[in-house]
Amino acid sequence: RASRMATEVTKQAENTKEQMREEETSNGSNPFSEMKQRFLHFKRDKYLANIEHFQSLAQNQAPKFMVIACVDSRVCPSSILGLQPGEAFMVRNVANLVPPFESGPSETKAALEFSVNTLQVENILIIGHSCCAGIEALMSMPDEEDSRSFIRSWVIVGKNAKLSAKSVASNLSFDLQCRHCEKESINGSLMNLLTYPWIKERVAKGQLSLHGGYYDFTNCTFEKWTLDYEGIGSKDVNDNSCSIKDREYWQ
Repeated sequence: RASRMATEVTKQAENTKEQMREEETSNGSNPFSEMKQRFLHFKRDKYLANIEHFQSLAQNQAPKFMVIACVDSRVCPSSILGLQPGEAFMVRNVANLVPPFESGPSETKAALEFSVNTLQVENILIIGHSCCAGIEALMSMPDEEDSRSFIRSWVIVGKNAKLSAKSVASNLSFDLQCRHCEKESINGSLMNLLTYPWIKERVAKGQLSLHGGYYDFTNCTFEKWTLDYEGIGSKDVNDNSCSIKDREYWQ
């Protein structure tokens, strides 16, 4: 069986190389040409080189992380943090927000339910970033919610972070207020996670840890911290303030 598998892998690798050569010699006006090349490189250099690992993933996944990140094209967690297939269950939304449990259904809530209750991930990491257009929209919008805008109806989830930024950083420029809000909204989402009963239960038992991360792509630095559940005590999770620990700067 191992011999047959090795023969098949070699054959697939040769076919992949041939496809790549044909593509490189073709007249590439197709916007998907480069994407195809990247896929073929992945298949040759990653998939076929680690065929047993990927066949195992085809049967089951057991990621230790759930990552909630922004949809911004400049912020790809797999590229930034080197996450490999099978390592992280991931959901991306505008401004990497987590709505509270009591609000209506969303894809983020569905992803949380599946990753925590079914996959039983051990860590949830919320990654914010610099120059976030979603946070800028939140900071710019009037206090009255505009139900005609999907963006505004979504980013209002971070309204407490906006209030904090306007209060604490009121003497700073709008850009610096947005930077404050980018980080504060991560903490607000960490606190919102605790409004989900099955998340709070696993955190209380030490089976699940909640983390925040901030990627500044203007100078390529990453800041990471952990929610200090014991430090929160009986604090109302709706006050948007949280205790943190184990802050690290990667630069």
